[in-house]
Amino acid sequence: MKATSRSDLLAWLDALSEQYTVIAPRMVDGELLYRPVHASDEVVLDFERTRLSAKSYLLPETEVILEIERQEGQVTLGEPRLDRDQVILLRPCDARALRALDALLLDRPPADAYYADRREKTSLIGLACPQLWDDCFCTSLGSAPDDASAVDVMVYKDGDAHLVEVITGKGRALMDGLEAEEVERPTPHSDRSGEQIAVLAPEDWPGLFDEAYWHQLAERCLSCHACTYVCPTCRCFDVRDDTTAAGASYTHIQRLRAWDSCMASAYRRIAGGHNPRPDKAQRLRNRYYCKFCYSPSDFGAVACVGCGRCIEVCPVGVDIAEMLANVAALAKGRSA
Repeated sequence: MKATSRSDLLAWLDALSEQYTVIAPRMVDGELLYRPVHASDEVVLDFERTRLSAKSYLLPETEVILEIERQEGQVTLGEPRLDRDQVILLRPCDARALRALDALLLDRPPADAYYADRREKTSLIGLACPQLWDDCFCTSLGSAPDDASAVDVMVYKDGDAHLVEVITGKGRALMDGLEAEEVERPTPHSDRSGEQIAVLAPEDWPGLFDEAYWHQLAERCLSCHACTYVCPTCRCFDVRDDTTAAGASYTHIQRLRAWDSCMASAYRRIAGGHNPRPDKAQRLRNRYYCKFCYSPSDFGAVACVGCGRCIEVCPVGVDIAEMLANVAALAKGRSA
């Protein structure tokens, strides 16, 4: 582990920006967001939690996945790719969320080619949280504010200094130019104290599928989709074609992939109009089962990192941590 000053850390980020696209927490019109930075003085190192995660740099809100050009009888196909490697400075929970996306989009063949391209060209620098923030419950899901398991380099604040730990070979490749001295690793780096929430094992969820609780919880829900859009692990998307017509033939077609939400009333509607999840309770239940039952059972990773963004953004107080506690109580009551 290496120790460096804040000024040397920022100088290192400036050097990285010459070789990579550097994405970091940055103030944009009064809102803290992950954005590309051109100089280290744009980076906000001391922050609680961004409103949105860094997911959009691996799975963009909208992206072109295929372009078709037709000119003078010739047809050209193009698949846009990331033209420059990128480095993302992010909190440990946002890095761990990418592991959940990896489980679905990379680890089971066939891999998603567009996500795989971005993931291969992305290095992650973790910025350890000094504590659990309001609404955060990452420790209940086996993580911690200074969890380095999903990053390539981890940066911890230690008084006026910063401690830098290389985690992977990818991270080692980033270290050129960092002025630092070797030090012993102090522990712990962050305050992990906070209320622990019982989280049911995936195999314990099916027995609660028909509980009236889901209808009670859904009475508050507005189906506004905000929870899915701020979630760092939600990955549902829609595909549509955008065409530019010239006479009777199409000359330019873009196939677009855009985020979708399982909370939308028409999300599961199929040809003929049938909808297997016509009411809010079914959709809300499916959202939680996807995260804590289906995803870990099918892909090996819980699709929640305890970042608390959905709690913060919900206009009617639907609280995923509260839901987990209530579901655990229901399961305990059934087994008593």
